[in-house]
Amino acid sequence: MTARFALALLLCSMSAACDGGSGAACKVDEDCASGFCKVDGTCGDAEADGGMDDAGIDAIATICTPDHDGTITLSELPFAAGRMGTFRIATDATWSTAGTAMPMNQRRWDLSGALANDQDRDLALVAPASAWWAPTFPSATYATPLSSESELRGVFVLGTDHLDLLGVVSPDSTSKTELEYDVPPRVLAVPLEAGSTWTTTSTVSGYAQGVYSAYWYTEVYESKVDQTGTMVTPYGEFPVLRVATDLTRTSGFSTLATTRTFTWVAECFGPVATASSQSFEAANEFSDLAEVRRLAP
Repeated sequence: MTARFALALLLCSMSAACDGGSGAACKVDEDCASGFCKVDGTCGDAEADGGMDDAGIDAIATICTPDHDGTITLSELPFAAGRMGTFRIATDATWSTAGTAMPMNQRRWDLSGALANDQDRDLALVAPASAWWAPTFPSATYATPLSSESELRGVFVLGTDHLDLLGVVSPDSTSKTELEYDVPPRVLAVPLEAGSTWTTTSTVSGYAQGVYSAYWYTEVYESKVDQTGTMVTPYGEFPVLRVATDLTRTSGFSTLATTRTFTWVAECFGPVATASSQSFEAANEFSDLAEVRRLAP
């Protein structure tokens, strides 16, 4: 797992209203040629990002109506195995994270336009059942790809007041990667509201491409809801809370990498956009993006 993707891209939420894949209407899996009916009532690609052949996929959408109260609760986050969404992803792109100032200390960000190296990708939250790594992470809720440039997947657990990263795994056990955190990094702390802060310090151990180490490195995650406003994506426009996360990775007294990530979170849709900096970015706001992704039709 490269440092610049250690947090942002694991936050790729699958909205219950997001239409990815073929888009044909369905009620049950048998209605789809792919054999997979998504939670939004449309057919998806059964092979998207590692396949959806795990048992126990819930194809029934949970109805969520945004109340725009400035607080995002657990019931307003769509993190569940079986969710799938389409995201438009650009790597090494240029776009300013600062956005535009609006009245009432709000900001507006617009990611509806084209960026360099854009590609649309269906991303799934895959159930842990039958996965080769499942015995190591018995409490896992789902796994999902970390980035468009890596096959590695983040393994997550959703609790009553948090979404945590348990570890990072390879798609299969051949030359396996199976990294565990002694303290799972907190990805989101809920309820989420302006000014919320949380910090996690974690030591990483386990297998990396078949090589075992009891200590690979330490990661410090510092997160804050630093802005509120509106995010415009190819899918639509959303009132959002922006989560800023600074990641510092060290080994002994050496700093291996630092990364800044912004995640724009909307009620009922979860993260509708993420932007991650290049490593060792010094500015608070930046325009040289390692990767940016946003919800797409």
